[in-house]
Amino acid sequence: MASPGFWVRLSGRAFARSWGRDVMLYTGGVSFFALLAVFPAIAILIGFYKAVLSIAQVGEQAAALADVMPHAARAIFRAEVERLSNASARAVSTQSAFALIVGAYAAHRGFKALLAGLNLIHDETEPHGFFKFNFLAFVVAVVAFGLFTIVSGAVVTARLLEHTGPASSSGGLPFNGLLPAAGLALGLTLLYRYAMSHRDPVAWFPSITGGAVATILSMISSWLCAIYVEQIAQLGATYGSVGAVVVLLIWLSWNVNAIFYGGAFATEMEIAARSKGAPELAPEDNTSVVNLSERRASRR
Repeated sequence: MASPGFWVRLSGRAFARSWGRDVMLYTGGVSFFALLAVFPAIAILIGFYKAVLSIAQVGEQAAALADVMPHAARAIFRAEVERLSNASARAVSTQSAFALIVGAYAAHRGFKALLAGLNLIHDETEPHGFFKFNFLAFVVAVVAFGLFTIVSGAVVTARLLEHTGPASSSGGLPFNGLLPAAGLALGLTLLYRYAMSHRDPVAWFPSITGGAVATILSMISSWLCAIYVEQIAQLGATYGSVGAVVVLLIWLSWNVNAIFYGGAFATEMEIAARSKGAPELAPEDNTSVVNLSERRASRR
């Protein structure tokens, strides 16, 4: 079993790998396109849930989705959900159809930036071709949206069961709060394993560990972001009416950094496993994963 010092050193190397000067460009790209896609995604989800659920249940869905955001960013999110919830079915259907086009474009571009950033972190020397890369980004976007829909629906179901259950609390675990974290960890694990490396899938152990680390950092980042924008930086006084959008963008960028750090952590685990001769932790052919210092030296 590895010593605590080993994990500390590995964490430091992962930090240096994920916070390189090139990676921050991808962080900005992913955050921008995620912001561009989030409101069309709301219209699509509300259009879907309004067709099969009641208005009250749509409100539950909105509350479930808004709980993961900082309080300062929930106002603009809930205002949009309330507007769509009170609109007619025809208006929502029309907006959902238009949102599907805009959201698909933004999501595809955002996932392309995410995959490119992970490939950079993983030190891929042979990038995907144009068609293969675009197709991979499309598949990842579809899988991510499907997983998000399933998890958010499960959260709503859990909340409805809480409201219809006995009034007394049983003191159990808040499963409706754990479901988003479990869904995020699962999605990131699959992302690191199948989309970060070009030649061979990343081994399961580094992928799972990276997904868990990224999920924990994402939860911590959301908590720290809420403290920052609500108690330290009064963004409303600086940005006025667009302050909520700025808060949402900051929250997105911090979470993107957490995802990139999880990928860097998994990559450093592969390098450490290869140097120790542990084939059970590394892919069969791990020659595409190189040390960060070696890569920088080769550019000189």
